Amino acid sequence: MTERKHLQMAATTVPVRAEIPIEQTWDAQSVYPTDSAWEAAIASVEARIPKLKAFSGRLKESPDALLEYLQLSESVSGDLGKIRVYATMFEAVDTSDASALAKRDRAMSIASQAGAAMAFDEPEMIAIGFETLKSWMQSNSKLAVYKLWFEKLEKRQAHVRSGEVEELLTQAAQPLAGPHAAHGALTNADLKFAPARGSNGETHEVSQGSLGALVTHPDREVRRTAWESYADGHLQFKNTMAACISAGVKRDVFYMRARKYNSCLEAALESAHIPAAVFHNLINTFKKNLPTWHRYWRVRRKALKLDTLHRYDTFAPLTNNPPHITWDQSISWICEGMRPLGEDYVSVMRRGLVEQRWVDWRPNRGKRAGAFSMGVVGTHPFILMSYNDDIFSLSTLAHELGHSMHKHYTTKCQPFVYANYGLFAAEVASNFNQAMVRAHLLNTNKERDFQIAVIEEAMANFHRYFFIMPTLARFELEIHERAERGEPLTAKSMNALMADLFTEGFGDDVAMDRKRIGITWAQFATHMYANFYVYQYATGISGAHALCARVLDKKPDAQKNYLAFLSAGSSLYPLDALKLAGVDLASSEPVEQTFAVLAGYVQRLEELLA
Repeated sequence: MTERKHLQMAATTVPVRAEIPIEQTWDAQSVYPTDSAWEAAIASVEARIPKLKAFSGRLKESPDALLEYLQLSESVSGDLGKIRVYATMFEAVDTSDASALAKRDRAMSIASQAGAAMAFDEPEMIAIGFETLKSWMQSNSKLAVYKLWFEKLEKRQAHVRSGEVEELLTQAAQPLAGPHAAHGALTNADLKFAPARGSNGETHEVSQGSLGALVTHPDREVRRTAWESYADGHLQFKNTMAACISAGVKRDVFYMRARKYNSCLEAALESAHIPAAVFHNLINTFKKNLPTWHRYWRVRRKALKLDTLHRYDTFAPLTNNPPHITWDQSISWICEGMRPLGEDYVSVMRRGLVEQRWVDWRPNRGKRAGAFSMGVVGTHPFILMSYNDDIFSLSTLAHELGHSMHKHYTTKCQPFVYANYGLFAAEVASNFNQAMVRAHLLNTNKERDFQIAVIEEAMANFHRYFFIMPTLARFELEIHERAERGEPLTAKSMNALMADLFTEGFGDDVAMDRKRIGITWAQFATHMYANFYVYQYATGISGAHALCARVLDKKPDAQKNYLAFLSAGSSLYPLDALKLAGVDLASSEPVEQTFAVLAGYVQRLEELLA
């Protein structure tokens, strides 16, 4: 009971940012030592923008001219990445800080200016002709590194517009991001939630940082009032948020038509070199396997001895003695769990956690919801999260470290042009770490309550990535298709659609509070503004579990091939990079395999609870 009491106290009071010890924050000064240095970097980019523009019309002159431009644009893009990272490090930890918001807007503005200045480059390279570009790569060896980049451009050429149009599209990016920024500011800074109440009358502050601890609280009244408070806070502004989402979807439709795609789904997948079959395979396999989720809800209801399972009960703890896991203990267990990848992987990760302050981990008021990893060439791969001394926080840290180590290996091994990758590959790396650490914990501690807690965390992770995200992907497809047909998107219509999809997912085993469950779309103020983003969480967890099984089973070269995938960046097409690691996400087999893992967890949990 001592451990759970700790969580109750942690959830009751959330400190302000100024109260957080520096060792629990990320190291912004490693990016730029002062704001003045950051301003100097912006000034340097501003000074080079005219030089970028001066290349307009000149790329066709010679291989040397093209190479000089590409090197200059990479230099500017590299600085823009660091400028953005630094600004985000202040805005994300205190979304009510006006000076931090100003930093974010300044970073967005200079990126928009530079993007507009470079908008001519792809149309001009297409005009040069790809046969000519191939001959130039042979005559100038320094251009050879761009071979795959030119190949990808050739595949996209039908959707690249003239230099003038590309410049306008780039300039439009910042104002068209307004609805996203407004939604995020509303939910992260301005939205206030009523306190949660315990059965003993004690109140608990509800915030983005404390919600996770509250909805997993052993007191059902705390869970209920926290979940309802969070939903009701969003419902209070449902029309404003619906207007933001509607504008965000219309932005996607605008870009789709401007680039001459047939649908928003095609625009998202084709530009990322992902076949449409990957998306549809996932959705169809998910729908086919919904009975596995229905079984889980029944197991949970029986374990909690409830006549009716409500939405807030899907997070309820199934043991009265969950492990209290300190920050230092998490580091130790994660490092042990990842040891099959080798000493280099573990030592880099530990140094980032212990010495280099990669992670901003203490909850504070105004901190952005959720967790993420970010980094560019020249910075550490930083992590934002809110750590609550529990198994869920440990898993979140493992997840984000998967992203950070992916970024570490890619930036270490690839030239700038390939030092990035899409979410499709990224979510494999993050979920892989969770699967590895989870396997380590289950194998090394057989105590019943600990086993239940680990499987609970696994089910919570699957719930988010293998239940919520595919459901949001179905929602996203429908609202984009409605917008493409010119149909309006209102709070009423989106709430009804969301509630219908969750009704199918919950089956007859979870009581439906249609109003509060229907507002779920509004609670994803980042995900819903990235065109067809969320389905990749589900493909990611599928690829991750398939690869985890290969490493733990010690398949030939499994560890070596996985590290090669982490090191590949965008030097391979996404599906090819994952095939190198040992999984084919073009088929539905990894999704089916991961549903089998899920079913195994349900079976094991049922046996433990019996």
